[in-house]
Amino acid sequence: MFDIGPTELLLIVVVAVVVIGPKDLPLALRSAGRWIGKLRKMSAHFRSGIDAMVREAELDEMEKKWKAQNEKIMREHPAGGPTEMEPTGAWPAAKPGIAAGTSAEAAVIPAAPVISAGAPGEMAAAPVESAAAPVVETPSEPAPAAAEPAIKP
Repeated sequence: MFDIGPTELLLIVVVAVVVIGPKDLPLALRSAGRWIGKLRKMSAHFRSGIDAMVREAELDEMEKKWKAQNEKIMREHPAGGPTEMEPTGAWPAAKPGIAAGTSAEAAVIPAAPVISAGAPGEMAAAPVESAAAPVVETPSEPAPAAAEPAIKP
């Protein structure tokens, strides 16, 4: 936008120091920065307003285009559509032996084994109904109680 090189910038700084003075220069730069910030905010607000108007105009144009396409389709198919829909493959047909509402993937997942806490690596014979995670059985005996202190008051 502005092509200011190092020599031009140095010339501006020297003129500012001479005209404003070194004592008031920080205050002048601070107020100039505030004004520049306000200008940027106003330009961003203006730009966002213009962008919103352009988006609304594009949406109106697209709505008109969609309405024209919809009217064309409704003229070509006045009955509303075919009586029987063609299969798309999105919902596979139910396989025999699988209950309705159950996905085929859920019916194929094997049951998780029960891991006994007795011997390491020993598997129990009964499968679990749920396929979520292996179930760890706890020993039926309660844990031994902590020894009481030998010294009594």
